[in-house]
Amino acid sequence: MTPDLQHAFGGPTEVGVARAATLFEQLDLEQAVGVLRPVLAADPGTIEGWILMARLRLALDDAAGALDAADHAIGLNQGEPRSLALASRALTLLGRHEEAVTMAYRAVIADPRNALWHDRVAWALLSAERHIADAEQAARTAIGLDPTEAHYYFTHGVALEAMGHVDQARQALLTSLRMEPENPVAQHRLAVLNGEAEREAPARKKGWRLFGRKG
Repeated sequence: MTPDLQHAFGGPTEVGVARAATLFEQLDLEQAVGVLRPVLAADPGTIEGWILMARLRLALDDAAGALDAADHAIGLNQGEPRSLALASRALTLLGRHEEAVTMAYRAVIADPRNALWHDRVAWALLSAERHIADAEQAARTAIGLDPTEAHYYFTHGVALEAMGHVDQARQALLTSLRMEPENPVAQHRLAVLNGEAEREAPARKKGWRLFGRKG
């Protein structure tokens, strides 16, 4: 670590977290974890480090590791919505749907004007296969808060399809694809609705966004 870097970021913890974040952006996930792990061991009080570790673990399909990191972050600040939403996502992947829904709603309560957390509520409910009307409402709220994000229209389309509103779901997916035409998941979902593809989804590529493009 150079003196200039330490001065810019304030100390070795900040430098280590920043380096790991850069590696994450470059999709060098294992290397990012390798950089971040000793940082957290040396300074377990860095909430930004635990949040980043949770995101990395989710990108590596390690839901249990993501939940552990998110729990550390929540222990440092129970009102931080990013930690709550990451825990919710991990809990969904682990099949612990009731807890996932609760965590998602806690994120919304902590920061009700952020569309990301309403989107997480929608997916937690959809994954739990219950209260689908509430999921659709959460998706619409996310769109209302950020109408420029293609992912929220995709979520809305999935919720509308689950409610049996196929034509409206198709329109939502078309809107999402007009904004982000290269999204393979939305392309596949629309093809399924149009009877042009089987329901099995294409494999998600590593690093595909968590909580939307802005997550």
